[in-house]
Amino acid sequence: MIKAIFFSKFDVLEGPKVVHQVPTHSITPSSETTSPPLVHFPSVAAAVIPRQTFCSLPIAILHSRYRILGYPTCLASPSYPRNEFIFNFCLVLPRHTEITAYASVVAKIAALFKHLEETSHFLSQDSSLPNTGKIYALCEILLEDLNNYCECMIPIDESNTLNIKLFPTYPPPPPIFPHQVPLATVRLESLIDSNWDLTMLLILPHIDGVNSVKQIALLADADYKLVRKAIAHLLYYGCVILLDIFSFGASYALTAEIGLFVGDTEVQAECRRYILLPNTRLPHEPAGGMATDREALNGIKIVEMYCSLRQGISLKSWCMEHAGVVRMIDIRRFITFGIIKGFLYRVHKYAIATGATSILSHTRARKGPGKGERELERFLDGNHCFDEICTELMISEQDLLGKLKGIGDVQIIQK
Repeated sequence: MIKAIFFSKFDVLEGPKVVHQVPTHSITPSSETTSPPLVHFPSVAAAVIPRQTFCSLPIAILHSRYRILGYPTCLASPSYPRNEFIFNFCLVLPRHTEITAYASVVAKIAALFKHLEETSHFLSQDSSLPNTGKIYALCEILLEDLNNYCECMIPIDESNTLNIKLFPTYPPPPPIFPHQVPLATVRLESLIDSNWDLTMLLILPHIDGVNSVKQIALLADADYKLVRKAIAHLLYYGCVILLDIFSFGASYALTAEIGLFVGDTEVQAECRRYILLPNTRLPHEPAGGMATDREALNGIKIVEMYCSLRQGISLKSWCMEHAGVVRMIDIRRFITFGIIKGFLYRVHKYAIATGATSILSHTRARKGPGKGERELERFLDGNHCFDEICTELMISEQDLLGKLKGIGDVQIIQK
């Protein structure tokens, strides 16, 4: 959020000077208020109104708890005292604000008012008192609109309008691995237009929360690197999230965030709506029996179901223990909801070669190293989960376990 906007210029008698500021007295002190200004202007005056050499360049000044962003501009003409006119419109932002979006704002303001000054001396011939007049009103509207709406459209005169829009900046997406599963958070089909990338159009039908990134590349018959880049774009804009591969043979356990879920009845109700299957009845069930069971699936019951998930118990075994309830819910959605909310995580398996000799030594002793053993060796350092290994080698977990048993000295851990 912008804390203040001020207009400063070089005065031939007073030097660097703040002419207009919004809010009033936010930059220069006044006897009318006891609150101190946000910044001490004399300390930064030489940078806000610099020498001509440093004009027409963006500036960013750290001062106390704030960051001053500006674009000093110098116009040379015999019509000015000392043959030049230097001005600067500056934004005052909190110290740790990401300034990328605001850098274009000060540059655009400087460009517009440079044009106005060159054509009509809009700034230099302004005779209004400090914190009054058209320029002050413009700064006031600019501050209010950008803070409230992240955009503004301010008419200056019949021919000029100040149009500014703040575009949000997001952190770079995390690394994407072949075994991760993208899940759409929006209706991707509704966002398609004629300018979309061809790879993006190819992969959209296969982003269903089931297929991994590598499977999507295979199904779409597209290059894996291009697919990963396309998914990275969707991840950057929050259109997808990345999950682990869903498996009934996997184990799931709770995180410390379960306490928030237990105490939030609204999230429990949201979970119930998300996981509950349509009202269906098995052939041998009496009419109304299913409805009674559905009513019994309240927030407390859902919490109990999540709390019964723990390490060492596969999801398949858990479903058999809760067979009466499982028939009413979508198991995939049940697990996915907990992972998205952060109170559930997938327990992964990792393989570590613990023998004194290398894997290749074992294989050579038997019949010489095969291609599969050579590929598998690089994954046995405890840093690659079974999902990643199976996806890279295109084998099932059962086949992987068989290969590991043939190798010998390999320890499997879960975490």
